[in-house]
Amino acid sequence: MSAVTENDGPGSTGGSGTRRAGRRPVTSRSEIEHIALEMFSDQGFENTTVDDVAHAAGIGRRTFFRYFASKNDIAWGAFDEQLVGMRAVLAAQPPDLPTLEGVRRAVLEFNHVEPAEQPWHRRRLRLILQTPALQAHSTLRYASWREVVADHVAERRGEASSGLVPQSVGHACLGVCIAAYERWLADDTAALADLLDEVLRSLQRGWATELP
Repeated sequence: MSAVTENDGPGSTGGSGTRRAGRRPVTSRSEIEHIALEMFSDQGFENTTVDDVAHAAGIGRRTFFRYFASKNDIAWGAFDEQLVGMRAVLAAQPPDLPTLEGVRRAVLEFNHVEPAEQPWHRRRLRLILQTPALQAHSTLRYASWREVVADHVAERRGEASSGLVPQSVGHACLGVCIAAYERWLADDTAALADLLDEVLRSLQRGWATELP
């Protein structure tokens, strides 16, 4: 699980959460996300409204809703697009590659974050994992992520994705990823990719006799 933004465009907020005087309105989703994430950190998710974010970004509500279906969706960035990419990566794995090795590679690619985006990604994950108001929304996102993994495992096993093993692998992969995210948030010196690689390899060893 991850949710990184598009490449930044011009129109930086300068770290203040409010657009600098004289600057034009922001024009990319990533800029709006950065403004919103900073505001959520400073004043709380529940205390920040769509109108607050739009005002700080110098845009109207209508423009905001072109980028995001709701305030809750800001935290997840380009999650849906990334899931499409994850499916494609899984589909492209060699047929003789062990199933969970393919999953490990796809999950690591899904979670790749450029160095400049790492501080924002920490804010994003902290918001997702530690904000009660987002938990119901997060459950839907988690289910979509697990479905991608379960579908791949099911295809490799020649069974329905609703089967016990595909569903169990989806849940297990999500569980170890969340554990890695939480460790990363607690340890500023840790590398997210290393933590994910460690827990996914551990999971591989546990399923080695069950999955080809």
